[in-house]
Amino acid sequence: MIDRDKVEAGVRLILEGVGEDLSREGLAETPQRIARMYEEIFAGMDMDAGEPLSKQFHVDNNAMVLEKDILFYSTCEHHLLPFYGKAHVAYVPNGEVVGLSKLARTVEIYARRPQLQEQMTAQIADALMEHLNPKGAVVMIEAEHMCMTMRGIKKAGSKTVTYVTRGCFNEDEQMLNHFFDMVRS
Repeated sequence: MIDRDKVEAGVRLILEGVGEDLSREGLAETPQRIARMYEEIFAGMDMDAGEPLSKQFHVDNNAMVLEKDILFYSTCEHHLLPFYGKAHVAYVPNGEVVGLSKLARTVEIYARRPQLQEQMTAQIADALMEHLNPKGAVVMIEAEHMCMTMRGIKKAGSKTVTYVTRGCFNEDEQMLNHFFDMVRS
């Protein structure tokens, strides 16, 4: 649960720290707006990834399921600046599948936390393994980080790509290559 009072006090300190006048018309309600915004963009803090993955359906087919190009927005925990991009999530069912929207919801839960892309990639794959018990899972994330594009090195358009494999994707190079081919198509 976001503590609005603490967020508002922190924003006031930051604005004062950068030399702003808190009584200026444009800033008068900024601490409250930021607190409300943080409730939205950090909503994943209070969410359990197991919840969207709990409703499963039996299938006889154990072919790979891929949901690609899942757009997400997250916040870098190092600089509290946004990073955003696409997640590609696949798993090989072990007799059970979930609705496709549940994969996107799982991405959203982890994206809506102060986050590292590398950590988020692994968290999504681990959630699939824990809650779906599939034969394997693979998650690939491509993202642009504002901490690299608007400050520091200032390399707009650069993308960071991370991926993790679990289960059969660790053991079957052909299946992993099939995943990459499907993501590129």
